[in-house]
Amino acid sequence: MIERVKSVVRHHWPRLRLRTILLLTFLFVAALPGVGALFLRVYENSLVRQTEAELVGQSAALAAAATVEWPGVHARALPQQIVQQPPSVDLRMTHILPERPKPRPSTGPEDRATRVWGDHMQPVVQLTSRTTLASILLLDATGRILVGPQAGASYADLPEVRSALDGQPATTLRRNGAYRQHYALEWLSRASDLRIHHAHPIIADGRVIGVLLLSRSPRVLFAGIYEDRGKIALGIVLIFATLVVLSGLLSRGIVRPVEALGDATRAVASGGGSVPPAPTTAAVEIQALYRDFGLMAEAIERRSRYLRDFAHAVSHEFKTPLAGIGGAVELLQDHPDMGAEDRDRFLANIGADAARLNQLVSRLLDLARADMAEMVEGAATDLSDVMRRVADAFSGANFNVVSEPAAALPSVAVPSAVIETVLTGLIENSRQAAASRVSIAARASGGLVELAFRDDGPGIPAGDRDRIFEPFFTSRRTSGGTGLGLPIIRSLLHAHQSMILLDRDDGRGAGFVVTVPACAAVPTRKA
Repeated sequence: MIERVKSVVRHHWPRLRLRTILLLTFLFVAALPGVGALFLRVYENSLVRQTEAELVGQSAALAAAATVEWPGVHARALPQQIVQQPPSVDLRMTHILPERPKPRPSTGPEDRATRVWGDHMQPVVQLTSRTTLASILLLDATGRILVGPQAGASYADLPEVRSALDGQPATTLRRNGAYRQHYALEWLSRASDLRIHHAHPIIADGRVIGVLLLSRSPRVLFAGIYEDRGKIALGIVLIFATLVVLSGLLSRGIVRPVEALGDATRAVASGGGSVPPAPTTAAVEIQALYRDFGLMAEAIERRSRYLRDFAHAVSHEFKTPLAGIGGAVELLQDHPDMGAEDRDRFLANIGADAARLNQLVSRLLDLARADMAEMVEGAATDLSDVMRRVADAFSGANFNVVSEPAAALPSVAVPSAVIETVLTGLIENSRQAAASRVSIAARASGGLVELAFRDDGPGIPAGDRDRIFEPFFTSRRTSGGTGLGLPIIRSLLHAHQSMILLDRDDGRGAGFVVTVPACAAVPTRKA
């Protein structure tokens, strides 16, 4: 099922430019706070708490005025401690009560002093209500309404009033039975049909002498948005301006360099260009990508030249023995009565050419393996031991190999089989060049180990020194040389982060310098 959905999504997924993806991402991220404020009730909850704070402030001011108006209150009896009442309602957690019921008839006689006190407070309460548009009731210590509609009735049974009579202010959320929808999208507001009720105790001489019961509908969500439209519009403009700036920066740092790199890559693929330097405004990773593409393009160009030259050399090397074999076969077919001596001579030529082709194929396979060789991780070879082993294997009556390792050589990060192959190939070349003595010296130098190889043969002619590492180049073609020995050695060393160079010292014989990486600087046994 999941794979089927993924297949449908992949099939219908639109092709988008990177600029479009970045812009859509920025717009989505920028819209998240607004969407969260709207649908997670964050902004609406702030409006409700703001209305509650207003009711708390009004009730505190009226309670102070009512306390001063209470008969017989002295200044020293007024509360001196500052008590702050933070908003307590939360649309997500506060339980919503039904609409406030009608007051019940009160029982018991009405205190005359309390009645006079209520009459004194009535103008203050009414003026405050007209100014703040809040419904304000003044209750006595028993919950009877002193100021407000239905005066004389009692709200003593309301939970918020009971709490205030006990000396604790209380705020509740109740349904608003008089609510009527005014806007098309007003249903999105959870607080549109609610009313906030706040009961505040009036305390004098250390006892509750009355309660202020205030109620008001909170600001509707869209009304609040409309009232704050200037701030919201400014915020939207600033957000979009920031998005434009960020899009421009990312375009110059990512999109444009990537597009330029794509054009350069297509030019390189068609063979008509190269990878340009990375723009200075590009991101660090993009600049690294430019460098990597440049190195890749150079490597591809080198490999292409190598393959062209190699293919030309292979065709040239194979053409001569193949032509010899073809000519000999044609002569044998055209002259069936050829003498036995001539026939044997042509058959011998065919055999020699076939043997050379077989040798070329074998050496080409060795070269391919050397080109495809990979670095062996964790290799650690005692170079002194390998040098002695190779010297003992080739030293004889008419040929001598001298091993001269330094006093303390670090292990090298190249397998011993590779070192043996390199030394064996160089020694075989020296022996075939009629050398009688070979010396191999080794020394460590700055995290590398250098092997100095020299023989006492005729040496390499000055005109051939620049071509000795070219495939199929050999001065001993008539004696069976393929010209692949040194290229194989170089490819094998290159695969193991090593190299071989011709020692251009004018001393007698041929000399080479092989450089291999050393392992951690831990000396091995002394030679």
